Amino acid sequence: MSLLLDVLSWACMLAGSFFCVLGAVGLRPTGLSSPELHAASVVDTLGAGLMLLGMLLQAGAPLMGARLLIFFVLLLLTSPTATHALARAAVLRG
Repeated sequence: MSLLLDVLSWACMLAGSFFCVLGAVGLRPTGLSSPELHAASVVDTLGAGLMLLGMLLQAGAPLMGARLLIFFVLLLLTSPTATHALARAAVLRG
């Protein structure tokens, strides 16, 4: 069971790292704000969520798992707020 848990944890961590790198590549300036906002909000949130899931699978203590879940909830609350601020700045800038 421990080997399966390790494999699942590493798979989540690697997939999350891949999505974070993909989101960073998607943030390069293209002249359009929509693809950049999509990369910032969806792809990076998915990558961070997968990495947190991988860490949650490895967390032995229940308190550490609770901290990771709280961090994930905060990530889900702040990411759309930051994306909205970026979109508003893009609209106001023209």
